[in-house]
Amino acid sequence: MRRFADYLIFGFLALAFIGCATAPKVSVPAVSLKAVPGLSYHKVTKGQTLWRIARLYGMDVEELVSMNNIQDSSKLEVGRQLIIPTERKTRTALPNNVEEDFIWPVKGKVVSAFSQADNALNKGINIEPSRSADVLASRGGKVAFFNDDFLDLGKTIILEHPGGFWTVYGRNLEVYVKPGDEVVKGMVIAKAGIAGRGRKTYLHFEIRKGSKAQNPLFYLPN
Repeated sequence: MRRFADYLIFGFLALAFIGCATAPKVSVPAVSLKAVPGLSYHKVTKGQTLWRIARLYGMDVEELVSMNNIQDSSKLEVGRQLIIPTERKTRTALPNNVEEDFIWPVKGKVVSAFSQADNALNKGINIEPSRSADVLASRGGKVAFFNDDFLDLGKTIILEHPGGFWTVYGRNLEVYVKPGDEVVKGMVIAKAGIAGRGRKTYLHFEIRKGSKAQNPLFYLPN
């Protein structure tokens, strides 16, 4: 068990979570597309995330994003038609299990997006709480890592989730869980605070699949 913990900590240290970013937002309007051989289309409905849509067709979210040239998921309008390879449509759709969906860890404004800015690479997003600074588990899982002073992120929690996903919660003022704890989605696990260079209260949040950082906005509801 100790060996696994040491390996886990070493692995996450090597991933270098730090960064702040803002990215230009590009809005793509909803349009009706003509039938093209080899392609089908999915019409976005209210509450759907890119990750949920990708799961319905057995696709990786990166494949769906690249195929549709999506740069800003917050501008994914209801009614927009997304390109789907026809062969994907023949697959059996996965059930819409809401327990597998991600939720926002805090309600507030995204002050730094998943991108690069200020000569730093941001492998997540920074969220400034609008009201409560309570940090919620974005998805059910297990506390895999905690460090009281993790690089520039201060008190940092990492949760492990089914399907090879991990979520990272940095810059916490208080932490209410410990490694080994099982958590359910929406459970209060910490309180956002201040750490590193920034002097404002915000949460640094990441979603990773394996060791690869994902854009959290592709997984979180609009």
